[in-house]
Amino acid sequence: MSAASGRTGSAATALARRRFLAGAAAGAAALTAAGCARGDSTSAQPGTTSISNDNATWDDGYRSAGRELEKITGYALRPLSNPSVTSYQQVVQMTLQTSKATDLVKWASGYQLKRLARAGGLTDLSGVWDTYAAKGWVRGASRSAVSYRGKVYGIPLYESYYVLFYSKPVFKRLGLSVPRSWAQLLDCAEVLKRNKITPFLGSQSGGWPATEWFQELVTKVDPHFYQKLIAGKASYTDDAARRAMDIWHDFIRKGWMTSPDFDQARGPGALKEGTVGMFLHGTWQAQGIAAAGMKPDVDYGAFILPTVRDSTPKSVIAESGVFTVPSRASSHEAAMANVGSWLAPPVQRTWSDFLQDSSANPKVRSGNPVVAQLQRDVAQERRLPLIRYWESSPPSLIQGNTDDLGGFMAGQTSPATTLRRMQERAQDEWAAWRRDEA
Repeated sequence: MSAASGRTGSAATALARRRFLAGAAAGAAALTAAGCARGDSTSAQPGTTSISNDNATWDDGYRSAGRELEKITGYALRPLSNPSVTSYQQVVQMTLQTSKATDLVKWASGYQLKRLARAGGLTDLSGVWDTYAAKGWVRGASRSAVSYRGKVYGIPLYESYYVLFYSKPVFKRLGLSVPRSWAQLLDCAEVLKRNKITPFLGSQSGGWPATEWFQELVTKVDPHFYQKLIAGKASYTDDAARRAMDIWHDFIRKGWMTSPDFDQARGPGALKEGTVGMFLHGTWQAQGIAAAGMKPDVDYGAFILPTVRDSTPKSVIAESGVFTVPSRASSHEAAMANVGSWLAPPVQRTWSDFLQDSSANPKVRSGNPVVAQLQRDVAQERRLPLIRYWESSPPSLIQGNTDDLGGFMAGQTSPATTLRRMQERAQDEWAAWRRDEA
């Protein structure tokens, strides 16, 4: 969808949704049939549980964590990866209530999970959650992001924070310190720009990255407003949202941001080369930075964006995928055993070391010193954890607003026009979601 397409009416929105679902169903059916033609890889295999996964680069990590799980439950992990996000989602939704469903399904939290749970076919994991909570292995504040109508349907897969990665050698060479205030952040940006280094990486390449700076700036203007906004209880045209967009627009006009078509896959390399000063992304990017040959706390560090005003409550955007268990999983008992031990410390140490990220179990410290320091910062500063924008509201609303934000980054619309379109869509999509819920 083009960001310049503007608002569609309720009837047009509903028609577009029906057409999309019909097309998705047809495409998924074809993909499922093709998969069956290659062999029934989702069928039960003794001593393992299969995992639907959309990130093939994590397969080795699943296998390593699975070896730790096997010591506890007797079942290893067998990842089945589909690198196409679109086809992956279609196949999962089409096979969820059939015998072709895998034992475990990797999925997003928030409204992405709510939509999947609403369709039926998922196992209630509330008992598993309660067991974890009694051990202190989950954060109580994250329960709502993995629940639908009071029942838990997902167990956290990992926990990533949205931070600004930076090159320690570049900062040292220019005499810069990690900014602890908004004024210090702006000073860093000015110094970097004077030295012909683009201060911030900002991208809408691939779609969803367009939401990163929006969520960061809104939460650093007013995190409580952000909570109301994503719940449909505030307007995108309110002062806090306008303030955030004006700051972003100012950054762009000053030449402080990369071109909107900058590929984030180039981010680690740009950081290493010193052509980009700060790279806003999830801490899961630490794995990619390591692959570029940068050592944590030596070649790079990371910090959470300061608040615009010193008096603003501190917060952090936290992202967590989930494991769900289809009700008709062929190895349902094994899947429940593994999901019930996924957050065990030995499993999580292996898994978080592979990711070089933060564990969803708050008692497990990251082996990456940069991420471990961020964990300490989140705890010591008592930062308010906030769900990532991509999972925060009805999926159709988020997708449309993401397109609009991408258009804003490309210079197609002004901050005011972008926010007005986002609010018009919010009114339609929240009404549709609540109508479907009823």
